[in-house]
Amino acid sequence: MTKRKVLFLCTGNSCRSQMAEGLVNHFLGDRWEALSAGTEPSGYVHPLAIEAMAELDIDILDQSSKSVDEFRDTTFDVVITVCDDAAENCPLWLGSGNVRHIGFPDPAEASGSEKERLAVFRRVRDGLRHEVLAVLGGMNDSTAKGENRNAT
Repeated sequence: MTKRKVLFLCTGNSCRSQMAEGLVNHFLGDRWEALSAGTEPSGYVHPLAIEAMAELDIDILDQSSKSVDEFRDTTFDVVITVCDDAAENCPLWLGSGNVRHIGFPDPAEASGSEKERLAVFRRVRDGLRHEVLAVLGGMNDSTAKGENRNAT
């Protein structure tokens, strides 16, 4: 069976999209290949994203922050934007693939102690795990290769 490809897209590619990439490759890696990118890549994966994922025994330490430009010529079955529409402008994907939006607040914007900030990363991680895995797990080939559209 050929794996389907999903791209997780956000602005900085340091937290949400990185965690989504790790979750999909870990839990759905037999059917999906996940990648992530940002329109303005931060250049690093946030240490608290790495820590939150390690709590699930998912290692994203070797992942890197990448520009969406690296993937312009790549064909994806699905492109999922994970930014929080209310708080920021969501990136626009101009390539191929069924585009969906599943918004989450940026945990990098959390304030407080490290413990309080880590709690925000955990909430976003758990939300990504629940929503993204449900969406991709429920997609069949015809759904994944459907029309290019935005869905919330």
